Amino acid sequence: MDTTVPEIVFDDKGVCQFCGLHDELVKIYPDDRNSRKEKLELLLEEIKRTGKGKKYDCVCGVSGGRDSSWLLLKVVELGLRPLAVHFDNGWNSEIAVSNIKKTCEKLNVDLETYVVDWHEFRDIQLSMLKGSTPDVEVPTDVAIHTVLHHYAAKENIKFVLNGHSFRTEGISPRGWTYMDGLYIESVHKKFGSAKFETFPNFKMWDYFYYSYVKRVKVYPIINLLEYEHESAMKELEQKLDWKYYGGHHHENYYTKFIQSYLLPKKFNIDKRKTELSALIRSGQVSRDEAIATLSKSEYEFDKTLIDYILPKLEITKTDWDNIFSMKPKSFLDYRTYYPLVRFLKVPIRIAAQLGLVPRLLYFKFLG
Repeated sequence: MDTTVPEIVFDDKGVCQFCGLHDELVKIYPDDRNSRKEKLELLLEEIKRTGKGKKYDCVCGVSGGRDSSWLLLKVVELGLRPLAVHFDNGWNSEIAVSNIKKTCEKLNVDLETYVVDWHEFRDIQLSMLKGSTPDVEVPTDVAIHTVLHHYAAKENIKFVLNGHSFRTEGISPRGWTYMDGLYIESVHKKFGSAKFETFPNFKMWDYFYYSYVKRVKVYPIINLLEYEHESAMKELEQKLDWKYYGGHHHENYYTKFIQSYLLPKKFNIDKRKTELSALIRSGQVSRDEAIATLSKSEYEFDKTLIDYILPKLEITKTDWDNIFSMKPKSFLDYRTYYPLVRFLKVPIRIAAQLGLVPRLLYFKFLG
């Protein structure tokens, strides 16, 4: 991690706050196998208890990617009864669709797919591009979060299990990715035109409703498991006939385009830095190996994606050049919940210590 991260701070030993964040997460999800096993057994016991007498005892999001596919495999092997949920934003690759289908069929897991209206979502994505911030993928991330909670509440399921691992992905800096339903609305109000009819946004009220009325808990269970990229892919290929798609999160064409082209070229954001930093801290690669990976080549970009992305967004090359040349901005240039969150920093910190709000959210946005 370096000064391409807007909020990065180094102490007198040259250590940044993201190493401190990693250390805080290790306290919650220990490196020690016995401690992790004990936490996992307690979690599984609670999930099974709250799901007793119901068709499902947890919800798992699936994208066709490595993390979510491996998580679903492990959840089934641990004896849980998941409902798989997929948010279709119109950009799935053929490999992703095939992986989702094979994974759910071979594991005998029911699948719910939420399909957003394409013209509406296209308008939202274009508005985020015109907003000229690096948070262009946030509508998809927020929608996934909402849809998982929606199906959990609908089926009276108390646990949403996700496949994010701080040991392999790290935590994206808020200057690189800031998520906020009000933020999406404010950018769209300025640059978009379509009404929100099928887009599942997540506002402050939704947080309180799902967390404290429906009592849905989100738990990154993958942090309690032994997870390593290469061995996970081999296991998926052997057990589920799963196929790799060539890059982290590249199972989705739009994500591939944003991460490999727009972010590094326009915003000087290379998300491999967070991923490689996480792998260094978890002992999966050396720092020298990670630096060599970054220095030997830029983020690989498939130039044919331009010919696919622009017509689907219904914009010309000139339109795209105008969007690309706009001055970069940040979430701080738009209306968000961030000022309110900063104002409530102390009570939120206390709530995080009491387990009333996720500690990870506090660390990322207020730490």
